[in-house]
Amino acid sequence: MQTFLDFEKPIAELEGKIEELRHLSDDGDINIAEEVGRLQTKVDRLLRSTYEKLTPAQKVQVARHPNRPHFSDYVDALIEDFTPLAGDRAFAEDRAIVGGMGRFRGRSVMLIGHEKGADTESRVRHNFGMAKPEGYRKAIRLMNLADRFNLPVVTFVDTAGAYPGVASEERGQAEAIARSVEVCLGLKTPIISIVIGEGGSGGAIAIAVADRVLMLEHAVYSVISPEGCAQILWKNAAQAAEAAAALRLTASDLKQLGVIDSVITEPMGGAHRFPEAAITRVGNAVEQALDGLRSLDGGALKARRREKFLDMGQKGLG
Repeated sequence: MQTFLDFEKPIAELEGKIEELRHLSDDGDINIAEEVGRLQTKVDRLLRSTYEKLTPAQKVQVARHPNRPHFSDYVDALIEDFTPLAGDRAFAEDRAIVGGMGRFRGRSVMLIGHEKGADTESRVRHNFGMAKPEGYRKAIRLMNLADRFNLPVVTFVDTAGAYPGVASEERGQAEAIARSVEVCLGLKTPIISIVIGEGGSGGAIAIAVADRVLMLEHAVYSVISPEGCAQILWKNAAQAAEAAAALRLTASDLKQLGVIDSVITEPMGGAHRFPEAAITRVGNAVEQALDGLRSLDGGALKARRREKFLDMGQKGLG
């Protein structure tokens, strides 16, 4: 069942009429097929005009859409022989971050990603994709394993942020995130990161310090959520739309700023409408990125990656 966002109401109304017509019999007074075709043309035109001029706040809504493909969907569609690896070998298993080895289009890779879950039960089980320290320590363990066996690392970012509970702070949330960033910078094997939905704060960057950072067209990536920013700056979360515009969190903005390397175009109407097509586009982009890094040895990869993020910091200061 399609879930419509508030700015999609005109589209929802037209698609509702199409569904009604498809359940009617052709009584001769109206050509059902012709009318459906006419309305579908209007839907397509309206979808295009709506999605070509989304505001940053609307992009946030699309990035959070419950029907967008999640990490598990990408694994099911793109990966053969996926073997999940659990636990941080120190405290516990954190299901907000899922990882394991598999084969991607003929090559062995290590996969790590935030998993939000697809229904109430799975969302609770995966803690809505918000990892605790043991989740990042699991990611560290898997990245080190990949480095040892010279496996490329592919990460999928989709989180509102690291889990902010008291227990997380007691177990060293900030240290775990910082160590994960450090390990990303030190890998001598290629690392590709894709922001597929929300890229929130340190919880996102912990697994996104990569040779190539890719981002879906309607995903968002920011140091803080628009609601959190609005609450801090204006003491009013209702000004989240204004904050979203100021944060420069869209893929086009971040490409212009040099924070990400490339934008993956989504099917018209967003990845939530056409998940299979979106997943295929992500797969093609990951394959191209991995091919581009194949000729570099470990030392060169590590040096280039470190310079990339150091230069980003210098540009920010300038």
